[in-house]
Amino acid sequence: MVNNDILRRLRYTFDFNDAEMIGIFAAADFAVTREQVSDWLKKDDDDAFKKCTDKELAIFLNGLINHKRGKKEGPQPEPETRLSNNMIFMKLRIALNYRAEDIMEVMESVNFRMSKHELSAFFRKPDNKHYRECKDQILRNFLLGVQHKLRPEAAE
Repeated sequence: MVNNDILRRLRYTFDFNDAEMIGIFAAADFAVTREQVSDWLKKDDDDAFKKCTDKELAIFLNGLINHKRGKKEGPQPEPETRLSNNMIFMKLRIALNYRAEDIMEVMESVNFRMSKHELSAFFRKPDNKHYRECKDQILRNFLLGVQHKLRPEAAE
């Protein structure tokens, strides 16, 4: 999935305004301007559109974890320079404090069924023999399911 699309979906799902978006980046010790956030959220065909890099999305997701679960003591985790769908899925799972059952429930809410074993394969290390790559469709369905759960009025 495109990083900007993920950022737009998360903003809508959690109903964040610009100040909250800036605050989430700040929660990961990264300063952004309102213009930067606005440019990342614009449609792809807009002249002011700016591509959100993997590192910037990783910083946002780390900030979202801090925002939702509280900041850990000590140094903040170093943001990844390359993100995979598996890493994004994992960071969202941590931020939302979801267990496997919660994720399966969210996925079933958008008529996407998977077993606990299939789900656990996404959260394994890439060198594990049971590791499975998280495809865009799965991440998209998860984001849609979370949106349905947190904003049921928008689902209708």
